[in-house]
Amino acid sequence: MAESKELQAKEKMGVHVSAEQTKPGPVFTPNVDIFETEKEIIMLADIPGVKSEDLVIDLRDDTLTFTGDVKPTESPGAENILIEYQVGSYYRQFKLAEMIDQKKIDAALNNGVLRLTLPKVEKTMPRQITVKAG
Repeated sequence: MAESKELQAKEKMGVHVSAEQTKPGPVFTPNVDIFETEKEIIMLADIPGVKSEDLVIDLRDDTLTFTGDVKPTESPGAENILIEYQVGSYYRQFKLAEMIDQKKIDAALNNGVLRLTLPKVEKTMPRQITVKAG
């Protein structure tokens, strides 16, 4: 028997930023999915409305941080009738393990989804050891 799942909208989760903000507006925690293969870890983050020029990805002290700003989509001279989409900033931070080759991290933004590819260092990739007779 197949299970029926309804599509439900998920509210944006606000994040408490410990530092003083220099920009007004709320800060949101983007939803992130993380996948692992033998060669890499892939992170997908939902950041709708963020353009590549408004996205900053920073790596220092084994901590990967990304922030993205969403700007309002107001039309000059238009009157607001209903506003449901909140604008603000996205913020997320991850501590990286030693198995990540930090020099080869790659980022791509496509249709509101940030894809971070974190390759593993060669020594941590699984491999099969050949046993020699002897």
